[in-house]
Order: sequence, then structure tokens, then C-alpha cells
Amino acid sequence: MDKVFTVPKRTLLLYTFLVILSGILSICLGAAKIPPIESLKYLSDLMLGRGQDPNISEINRIIVLEWRLPRFCLGFLVGASLAVAGAGFQGIFRNPLADPFLLGSAAGAGLGATLVIVTGINLSLGFIDTVQLGAFLGALGAVLCAATISSSAGKTPASLLLAGVATAAFLTACQTYIMQRNFLSIQEIFGWLIGRLLTSGWTEVLTLAPYFVACFILIYALSKELDLLRLSDEEARSLGGNPNRTYIVVIICATLMTAVAVSLSGLIAFVGLVIPHIIRLTVSSSYRVIIPLSALAGGSFLTLADTFSRMAIAPAELPIGVITAFLGAPFFAFLLRLSKGTI
Repeated sequence: MDKVFTVPKRTLLLYTFLVILSGILSICLGAAKIPPIESLKYLSDLMLGRGQDPNISEINRIIVLEWRLPRFCLGFLVGASLAVAGAGFQGIFRNPLADPFLLGSAAGAGLGATLVIVTGINLSLGFIDTVQLGAFLGALGAVLCAATISSSAGKTPASLLLAGVATAAFLTACQTYIMQRNFLSIQEIFGWLIGRLLTSGWTEVLTLAPYFVACFILIYALSKELDLLRLSDEEARSLGGNPNRTYIVVIICATLMTAVAVSLSGLIAFVGLVIPHIIRLTVSSSYRVIIPLSALAGGSFLTLADTFSRMAIAPAELPIGVITAFLGAPFFAFLLRLSKGTI
């Protein structure tokens, strides 16, 4: 029983090592040919508070500390956000195929942000700006729309999946229409459709970090309630659960994480589907384990995918959404085959 409700120490160490490894590869590899030892020295000097060595290249130091390191942090936060959001959606909808992309949340966030861009509204209040707000409202509307359609069709897992696909398709069509009507913004909007990680410093990291931390804490605090949702609502209440509160909090938190991540990285699919399933199949089915390990594995996975996207056709870059779809689509097909019609 302990293994079900606590993260095994060896497993936690393994996933922590994966995070460290992905970070080292992300920082040491890139189009600029910087020796890995030199890159690690910049990091050690930064962590130990040592002054700059006059014998090292200032340009290389800037590339490592002001470009690669922020990009690693952004990629980790985006991947962790999408994976945790996917785990949350799977829990509240009792559907192992639910994720931010399939439920239409990502498409809704993209449409909301697109509307903000083409209307030229660009305001910022601390960590909140109109792009993130538009993405959040679009994502929340998409999830509520999919849930409403599914509810009217009988609340079955299959109806939820189909409702999410239909919602996402409709919102993507709306976004495409808006793109065709606004040629001046089409290049910026098109970047979201294929996903990318671009950062000019620490601004994007500081934008996403508070949302991720707050939403992760709230979702993890309800992990026991998510385990109870495997039962009926009546049984969950008899065991001390509060299904209605769990639905509302998890939907809002998962949607907010998805919205902010999508507004910064574009429509990166399958992370929220694949990562929680790997944890569920290999470690534990308890959300007290799935949620924290999904954060570590999701962040590492997207960071490694981003590193590969930078190296594959350097100095150009492959869209990171292409890589995640290339890996995620076969896994999705595998899950459908594994379910044998039970999903």
C-alpha cells in the first residue's frame, strides 16, 4: 500500500536524475559549438557565485546563461504544465485518453490568444497580460463546451473524447479563418500551430513559473480526491471526498496551466496524454504518484525533444510540436489497441 500512495525513493531519484541529465544536454548542446566542460563551468560559477573568469569567452557565457539556460527552464515548465494538466483532466473525467489537446483546451487557448494578437490589444499587469488572459478564457470555454456536449450525450468516456475532438476541430477552423483574414499576423500565429520554444531571456520563465507552482500545489493537494473519483460520486462523498469542489478546482488549474503554456510555446500535442500514462503503467495508478512524477517526466521529455529539435537540422530548428506528435501519435494508437474497445 505504501507504494501506491508515496513516490518510491528509487523512482524519485531516477526521475530527478532524468531532469538533471536533460538540463545538462539542453545547456551543453546547440548550434553554437561550445565545449560541454566550458558550459558546465559557466553554470558552476553561477551557482557558486564566483566572478567571471577573464580567460573565457563572454559571447559563449551569454549564450549559455542568457539563452540556453532560460530555454531549458521554459521547456521544463511547459512540459511539466502540460503533463500535470493532462493527469488532472484524466482524473476528473475518469478517462485515460483525456489531455489538454484532445479536450480542445489547447485549441481554445490558441484561438483566444490569436484574437488578442489580431485585435492589437497588448496590455501587461505584472505577470498577467492580455495574451495569457485571452488564452485562458479560450481554453476554459473549450473545456466547458466539450464537457457540456459530452454530458448531453450520456457522459461516457467515448462521448467526452469525441466532443473534445469536435470542439478542437471547430476552434482550429475558427483560428484558420482568422489567420486568413489577418495576413500581417499570420507568421506569428502559424508558429503556435506547430509549437516552438523561443525565449529572449527570463521573461517567459518568470511569466509561467508562478502559474505552474500555484496550480501544481492545488492539483497535488487534491490528488487523494482524484483517486476517489475512480468510484462513483456517491461513494467518493461517503469516503470524505468532495467531487464538485475537485471538478471545479482541477478544471480551472489544469486549464490555466495549459493556457499560459500554450500562449508561450504554441500547440504542443500529446505531452499531457503520453507522460501520465507512462507513470501509470510503470510506477503507480495513484494520482499522489502520477502528478509529481508527471511534472518531472513531462519537463524532461519536452526539454529533450527541444534539444533534439535544435540539433537535428542545425543551424535551423525542427518545430518541437512535430517531434512530440511523431512520438505521441503512435503511443495514442497503442493505447487504443490496448483498450480493446473498453475506452
